[in-house]
Amino acid sequence: MFSNSITCNLPFSCMTVARDSGSEELLPGKGSLEPVLLNVYDMYKINEYTSNIGLGVFHSGVEVYNTEYAYGGHQYPFTGIFEINPRDEKELGDQFKFRQTIHIGYTDFTEEDVKRIVNELGKEFRGDRYHLMNNNCNHFSGAFTKILCGQDIPPWVNRLAYFSSWVPFLERCLPKEWLTPMALQHSLSHIQDSVSEPSTPY
Repeated sequence: MFSNSITCNLPFSCMTVARDSGSEELLPGKGSLEPVLLNVYDMYKINEYTSNIGLGVFHSGVEVYNTEYAYGGHQYPFTGIFEINPRDEKELGDQFKFRQTIHIGYTDFTEEDVKRIVNELGKEFRGDRYHLMNNNCNHFSGAFTKILCGQDIPPWVNRLAYFSSWVPFLERCLPKEWLTPMALQHSLSHIQDSVSEPSTPY
């Protein structure tokens, strides 16, 4: 869940769109609001087996300003948040299959604000703090959308977290690449390469 220790040094300016029966959608003018979308992916290799018992295993990312932000696990004490092109399942890896996009709300944070929020969230959603039950990709998505537009993600997207509390060994059974998607592995490789390169003297 989203830690109360995370603070955002930005004015809280998130909005949702209300709809009255018989009235038009209320949208403040001139494109001032940016849609906040949740992209959901099937981890279809296991869903073939678990769908019979009503349990879907899903990965999610939040799309805003034409960038999708998601979270995965790794062994290092820095952010596990990474970016991909929206709905690009190939960037995530072979075991991910795009399922659907859910419109969560609207935000009037600027693109620069969003990047600052992501950096701040990275302090909580570190790679080495990934946990299938209480700090997974869907927990990140929910924390992020709450900040952006005051709305959580649908509960069914994170049902595995509740189920895993009854099956504590489940996380150990999942392949490592499910916890560290391919796009995040690429990000880690770039970070490690930049750290290993000798600094150029001035």
